[in-house]
Amino acid sequence: MTTNNPLSMLFGRSPFGPLQEHIDKTYAATQLLKPFMVAVLANDWVEAKAIRKRISKLEQEADDLKREIRLGLPNSLFMPVSRSDLLELVAQQDKIANKAKDIAGLMLGRKMQIPESMAEPMIGFINSGIEAVEQAQRTINEIDKLLGSGFGRQVTELLTKMIKTLDKLEQVTDELEIKVRAQLFKLEQEWPPVDVIFLYKVIDWVGDLADRAQRVGGRLQIMMAR
Repeated sequence: MTTNNPLSMLFGRSPFGPLQEHIDKTYAATQLLKPFMVAVLANDWVEAKAIRKRISKLEQEADDLKREIRLGLPNSLFMPVSRSDLLELVAQQDKIANKAKDIAGLMLGRKMQIPESMAEPMIGFINSGIEAVEQAQRTINEIDKLLGSGFGRQVTELLTKMIKTLDKLEQVTDELEIKVRAQLFKLEQEWPPVDVIFLYKVIDWVGDLADRAQRVGGRLQIMMAR
């Protein structure tokens, strides 16, 4: 996605196009966790491996875009927003893609088994995390409108509303994480201790998806307020 912002046209290529491409790659990688988890629950490790490879490829492409953004940002006083804020924003986005790859890598590497009673709650939990990342993507893709409008009241209100939605999605994911943890706690005596430890780690990492997505929204809000 490109921008028609006059400042960007005057002082070179806008950094927001690559930033939006980066969040698109990040969301695509995260979205693949849903079919990945379905394959894990079916013990289809061939399919899980294929999906994990796609996640890894998207994460690498996101890394390449992150590098492009870092190298391409001008050290200019005429940047429409702070250079450091942009770098922090892309770093937060990148952590989401990294976490998606970590989740798939750990589960595939250990061929993790999910207790049957936790299958449906885990799918719901992951879907909630993915939804938060999707909302972060939508929010980032509003940047051009914000800059092009000169931060008018209506657009500022739109950004605030989108970030509030993101905050609510993160809260929903937190609540689901508490429920999934409680279910696993009940099964601790029946499940191999090492498996329990690593499953708790996966639960933590899935929760991190929504947390990182919320941080993306928060960082964007700070950047636009300066």
